[in-house]
Amino acid sequence: MNYQEIELERQRMQINRAELIKRMTRAIPEDGLAEVFPGIILGRFSKPTEEPVYAMFKPSFCIIAEGSKEVLLGDEVFRYDPGHYLIATVVLPVISQVVEASEEKPYLGFQLNLDPTIVASVMMESGIEIKKSEAHVKAMNVGPIEDELLDAALKLMKLLDTPDEMKFLAPLIIREIIYRLLKSDQGARLTHLLTSEGDTRRITDAVNHLREHLDEPLVIGNMARNLGMSVSGFHQHFKNVTAMSPMQFQKQIRLQEARRLMLGEDLDVASASFRVGYEDPSYFSREYKKMFGAPPQRDIAKIRSNLEV
Repeated sequence: MNYQEIELERQRMQINRAELIKRMTRAIPEDGLAEVFPGIILGRFSKPTEEPVYAMFKPSFCIIAEGSKEVLLGDEVFRYDPGHYLIATVVLPVISQVVEASEEKPYLGFQLNLDPTIVASVMMESGIEIKKSEAHVKAMNVGPIEDELLDAALKLMKLLDTPDEMKFLAPLIIREIIYRLLKSDQGARLTHLLTSEGDTRRITDAVNHLREHLDEPLVIGNMARNLGMSVSGFHQHFKNVTAMSPMQFQKQIRLQEARRLMLGEDLDVASASFRVGYEDPSYFSREYKKMFGAPPQRDIAKIRSNLEV
């Protein structure tokens, strides 16, 4: 593109972003999260989050209209803002924080959950092919937002004013977003969502197995053998995709689930630790403190106290 074309695109994106801020502010006038359409979640925060948020992050495409956010995956930090989007293609244990927000300019975030069935459909119907050599990529990344993606998100927000049109047209725009992601540098990541053959699918199967059987001991050799991979190959490919080793991944999802059990189901420390596969509550408490910064009882008491305020 020449200078004039670049300048026109920049101006168009500024106009779209301003319109997106207006639409999102109207759709979610108070701080919090809201699912405005199946698989589309909006978030608003008027100040940076004081405590990190631990969660299992679903496969999704995320943009920010205003503010900025950091997501920690393993030892890697992904920061995104109005000029960048974040994409995740495997369910991952992450730690996130809103780092830029104010009463005057609240954080406004848009998340579109990625449905594997729709991704597969768009990929087949479009004829887009992903090279097998590109499939071993990390399941999370940040990239510069392009005008077409920003415009598609804005079209979804505009449809909120017409629920009947939203029901019919939103799925078409969602397919457009997925198509544009497949055509971009993110195409290889989206193969994590597909029921394809090879190492990519094996690592996705391993992630799902760890989530569904988090209370069971992890024997790397057995898992690698069941997946038809060498131990070293499994370990390397798993880390390529998730940014952490299988043991680190299991520990994070175990501790997050234990926290949920103590907070949501009122389990005591010992019961929660046994439920997620720890045999020694004392060892569990030490690991819990390393991750969340406080022993289980103190951490849960603090969360409940904050919820009551």
